[in-house]
Amino acid sequence: MKREDSLIIHVIEDNEWYNRLLIHTLSLNPDYVIRGFHSPMEYFNYKGEPANIITLDYRLPNMNGNQVLQRIKEINPDAEVIIISEQDDINTAVELLKSGAYDYIVKEKEIRDRLLSTVNNIKKSSTLKTRISLLEKEVQKKYDFQSSIIGTSPAIESTNELIQKAIQVSITVTITGETGTGKEVAAKTIHYNSARKNKPFVAVNLSAIPADLIESELFGHEKGAFTGASARRIGKFEEADGGTLFLDEIGEMDIQFQAKLLRALQEKEIVRIGSNTPVKVDCRIIAATHRNLQHEVSAGKFREDLFYRLYGISIELPPLRERGKDVLLLAKHFIETFCHENAIPHKSLSEEAQKKLLSHSFPGNVRELKSVVELAVVMSTGQEIQASEINLNGMDVLNSLMNEELTMKDYEYQILKAYLRKYDDNIKLVAQKLDIGQSTIYRMLKKLR
Repeated sequence: MKREDSLIIHVIEDNEWYNRLLIHTLSLNPDYVIRGFHSPMEYFNYKGEPANIITLDYRLPNMNGNQVLQRIKEINPDAEVIIISEQDDINTAVELLKSGAYDYIVKEKEIRDRLLSTVNNIKKSSTLKTRISLLEKEVQKKYDFQSSIIGTSPAIESTNELIQKAIQVSITVTITGETGTGKEVAAKTIHYNSARKNKPFVAVNLSAIPADLIESELFGHEKGAFTGASARRIGKFEEADGGTLFLDEIGEMDIQFQAKLLRALQEKEIVRIGSNTPVKVDCRIIAATHRNLQHEVSAGKFREDLFYRLYGISIELPPLRERGKDVLLLAKHFIETFCHENAIPHKSLSEEAQKKLLSHSFPGNVRELKSVVELAVVMSTGQEIQASEINLNGMDVLNSLMNEELTMKDYEYQILKAYLRKYDDNIKLVAQKLDIGQSTIYRMLKKLR
């Protein structure tokens, strides 16, 4: 019965007697699972579990050992191959070892001990590789910097250097970058690899909080402080005590509240609404924005003193269009994660699909790429995702439109024109795609003209 740690060994030997001899010799160890083959074709037609080790007779009918070795390395590159030959030819042995063979053993009386010793060495090496691999995975799990910030482009490597510096010290960090570049991912990477990693990471999207509620959200309030305050509420600063407070989209903060935030950062204390008692807080601030804060200061929309208080280490996340082949590394990561989470067999990208992704500008950056490849996994019919199964058109239309400030009616006309171009002015098909009547399209075209 096969155990999890069993070695699978295949014997390729055309001599019936010697085939049996090798199988018997190797079967002396109960941890080895042995299977014999009498010709290369018989072996290559075998569809069972691949071998960890293969013993290969150098002289075989129709193919010599070197040819068989090359073919084995193509279909099972992880297998270790032991060449067994009647000839004690140093030159042949050297060439085979250069071609990827693990060892070269001559057919002689002492072959039993030599063969078992070689197989045992391979097993030890394999066990060591497995242990190293497991240790590497544990290290990656504990220090997930590389798994969070994926990429090898010069643009992202420069960013990673700054993130590493931010991890080492508890200093305020400002992260800038276009929407979808991964600002919160960078903030979490800094927190969970820093000395504060065992304390809370609290994220607040300031653009989603109305101006009249932001003080209560960040500083908290006492019971009865205002209508509807039925109980004391702890604010985000207190929630993040000892850890990190991530102020996302800080450029959207109402300028009237900025003075109160500045004081809280300088004094390291807050006062709940409805209270006169200061509460000391110790939390690291990481701020993020897609805006240029210096421009906002010049325009009078952001306080200069708060800008300098927040500045600290400034990290700019590069847009995806400047990261080259990082697009493919990220796409592979998103595909693997999505397949694993949804119990879908692993899928890969075809060469044409890769070219299609590389040629796209990704105005929505990493967030857009993630959505695109996850949809492609769902829509694909085979194990390899084809270019035709990657839908970028909808993203292109949406992002190009959102770069302009138009009236709702103008947006409707732009969308209609984009769909007419896409479907070669087939009004019936466009009506179906937009779920509107053909008469509506004709009416809109008439007004447009």
